[in-house]
Amino acid sequence: MGIRFVLLVNKQGQTRLAQYYEYLTLEERRALEGEIVRKCLARTEQQCSFVEHRNYKIVYRRYASLFFLVGVDNDENELAILEFIHLLVETMDRHFGNVCELDIMFHLEKAHFMLEEMVMNGCVIETNKTIILTPIHLMDRAS
Repeated sequence: MGIRFVLLVNKQGQTRLAQYYEYLTLEERRALEGEIVRKCLARTEQQCSFVEHRNYKIVYRRYASLFFLVGVDNDENELAILEFIHLLVETMDRHFGNVCELDIMFHLEKAHFMLEEMVMNGCVIETNKTIILTPIHLMDRAS
């Protein structure tokens, strides 16, 4: 397993989406999110997008008002995870049209669905945006 969790956080540090691929209790998740968010948001734009925290490597990227944070194993390729984050943002952009915090808040189930189409059990399984979005388009047409 490479990816341990994916977090979408706004500039104020509020978690807008959290997906975990390993078991952590609610208290452990809350504490971990708080520590990681404080650490990543305190960094300047001149610093690199990789942070080591506990037994994780955190790879993050900021797009507009959202931070996309991915916790991975220490031996995972950071650049591949940055590409994964970019793919996730491009996929959300294609569906929502320039994704923003409100899109995530009001369509949380769609954001989770996109992530579930891309990642299974901590492994990236799909990278084709059209394939990822096809089930969502079908659901939109049915309703």
